[in-house]
Amino acid sequence: MNEKIRRQPGGGLGSYILATAAIAGVAICVLMVWPFLGAITWALALAILFVPVHARIEARLRNPTVAAMVSVLVLVIVVAVPAIFVVERLVNEAASGAGALQERLAAGELQKLLDSYPRLAPIGKWIERQLDLPALTASVAALLSNMGASFVKGSVLQIVEIVLTFYLLFYFLRDRRAAKTMIHSWLPLTPQEADRLFRRVFDTVHATVYGTLAVAAVQGILGGLMFWALGLPNPLLWGLVMGLLSVVPVLGAFVVWIPAAILLALDGSWARAVILAVWGAVVVGGIDNLLRPVLVGNTLRLHTVPAFISIIGGLVLFGAPGVILGPLAVTVTILLMEIWAKRVDEEIPGRNRKHLTGSGGD
Repeated sequence: MNEKIRRQPGGGLGSYILATAAIAGVAICVLMVWPFLGAITWALALAILFVPVHARIEARLRNPTVAAMVSVLVLVIVVAVPAIFVVERLVNEAASGAGALQERLAAGELQKLLDSYPRLAPIGKWIERQLDLPALTASVAALLSNMGASFVKGSVLQIVEIVLTFYLLFYFLRDRRAAKTMIHSWLPLTPQEADRLFRRVFDTVHATVYGTLAVAAVQGILGGLMFWALGLPNPLLWGLVMGLLSVVPVLGAFVVWIPAAILLALDGSWARAVILAVWGAVVVGGIDNLLRPVLVGNTLRLHTVPAFISIIGGLVLFGAPGVILGPLAVTVTILLMEIWAKRVDEEIPGRNRKHLTGSGGD
């Protein structure tokens, strides 16, 4: 009898072997998916953000496949092409500015400027000992030039990631109902709990993306206003550039205001250079760390501290996709812990009732 029980597919040793094989399979799948994590993340984010528009297109065309193709084409034209063009132009402009700055530093203009102010000579010598500014600027210029060239030429991995993003987006849009049903069947959650999970994922993506855009807009406005107040040329253009650069996790508004502050110092406008540097570092740079967690945290009902850690930690752990994956991991984990705690309370009647009602004190 015991031998018959052990041979049954659902019990004993067979269950452990099946569980081990399933865990090993999941681990292998994660390793295979990991190189394409960015494409999957961006495709999922675009699908979630574009679903309302896609639903209207699908209602008119009444063909899920054609509707998904039209939606992907619209997103390629509206999002991908302008983004690639704008970022490539911005990086090239930044590289040109860094190259011009490097030439002026290599010509010794900074040292000449410092020599004309004896009180600043010790500062100049300290900077010269600590930093090789011409070499540092040349490295930045070379890095930006290489980044600009990569946007134009593109590596094989970048091309694959972009193509894969829109390839996955097509299926995320077309088969979203089937995928939702399948995930429902896989999750060890009730339909109501699964709907809460989906709602939390959608809210997180919306809050993160729109929060990022809002912070970028504020940074662009603050940077442009300071350019205008200091009498620098084209404040509206450079404010727009700083806002666009703030959306890119690797770059930021500092790509604009740091070279501008150094050029002001080389021209002898020390006061304006210091004002621009302090404004850029403290206000424009600091607003990202203050405003983004508040916007994202309020929408997701998260405290500012875990919201901040989720964004920064996500960037460190996942790279650029971490802007979305970090907050997503935190909010989903919190929701799952809430569901688990509720189930435990239901299984153990009165478990936390004493603390909730305030009765039965010491």
